[in-house]
Amino acid sequence: MTLTTGVRADADRHARLRRLALATLDANWEHDHTVPSRSLYPHQWSWDSAFIAIGLAHVRPDRAWRELRTLFAAQWVDGRVPHIVFNPASRAGPYFPGPQFWDSARADGSPARATSGIVQPPVHAPAAWLVHRRAPGEASVAALRRLYPRLVAQQRYLTGRRDAGGGLASIVHPWESGLDNSPAWDAPLAGVPADEAVMRAYRRHDTAHADAAQRPTDLDYARYVALVESYRAGRYRDDGLLGRHPFLVECPLVNAALGVSEYALARIAAVIGADPGPHRDRGARITEALVNRLWDPVTGTFRPRDVRADRLVPARTVLGLMPLALPELPAAQVSALLAEACSPRFGLAARMDRPLPTYDRTAPDFEPLRYWRGPSWINTGWLLWQGLRTHRRVDLAAGLRESLLDLVDRAGCHEYFHPDTGAGLGSPAFSWTAALVLDALAQE
Repeated sequence: MTLTTGVRADADRHARLRRLALATLDANWEHDHTVPSRSLYPHQWSWDSAFIAIGLAHVRPDRAWRELRTLFAAQWVDGRVPHIVFNPASRAGPYFPGPQFWDSARADGSPARATSGIVQPPVHAPAAWLVHRRAPGEASVAALRRLYPRLVAQQRYLTGRRDAGGGLASIVHPWESGLDNSPAWDAPLAGVPADEAVMRAYRRHDTAHADAAQRPTDLDYARYVALVESYRAGRYRDDGLLGRHPFLVECPLVNAALGVSEYALARIAAVIGADPGPHRDRGARITEALVNRLWDPVTGTFRPRDVRADRLVPARTVLGLMPLALPELPAAQVSALLAEACSPRFGLAARMDRPLPTYDRTAPDFEPLRYWRGPSWINTGWLLWQGLRTHRRVDLAAGLRESLLDLVDRAGCHEYFHPDTGAGLGSPAFSWTAALVLDALAQE
């Protein structure tokens, strides 16, 4: 292939992927937000909207800001941003677990709109900053000014009410990590009493629209239901969680996102005339707490901490790589994380033979089809790509970017992908896949 032919092929692929991504996002737009998937996820999801806004900034910046405004309009008084905001006009039929199951109205400080009672990783401040950077101007500065106090409230909720005493935020449900059925949660979930027979009382929405072999099991769901019931019984209060709630875990992704958010808020503060110093200080403290609480020097990776058992969980998942996004992560941890990412467990390279998995592909319980127990996801790849760029590993960043774009070029904007073959899995028209492809295309 000549240089001219190669350049033309790259340009053709760029145009093809851009058309596909834009068509996917336009098809999933729902008057004031984007659904992750028309069939599988017919409402608004929290971290999905953050990723979607990043992509929309390149093509529909007004819509990107509206995406974030709509989500934060459902913020609770205590600052939490719910992981689902239900659309009462949804045409997709009954969704489980739906608004009646969550019963958010019973909680003090919940919004008028029906929502869930739990959160997802706080990737919203970096998203807002990137939307501004992708399409700067007076309108974006005004949008940052309006959103800033809500982003600060979100941070205060997580670093305050969800701190069980170790200086990090704890999650109360695997769904809050975003990686629902990751092997990282197997050990903490083992102590949650549940019987999969309880699921006979419900009709799962996900397995009605996707292959059950690619989804969490009924036993997983029984435990998810039990955890929601426990949290809901306390009206979603966070006081005394250690004594009354059966799942409490410090997650590397959630806390890395908290730290990165403080640095993003420092940049936002500087633009809107607020003081960036406290945000930078909090970012440094979160980074230090992550290293002190979740770093495992034996294996050279970060691990979630089961707060109730006070021990690190054994599974080596992509969650452990996510702190690479922290700009002030010490050099020893950066070096070790790069070694972990480039090992046969994850296969990161300047030229990648296979997609980045979400779980150690050498583990005996690696499952290439089942959701977060092996498959490759664009968002975790994109987050690692951001970390590689933060620490100036342009060779590895370029290899990962190429791998992500290849996945979508070959299989489409799927929800996730087979970590060996690259075949598309889950929803065939997934919004954050489309959005993050747009961002990757724009960032050579």
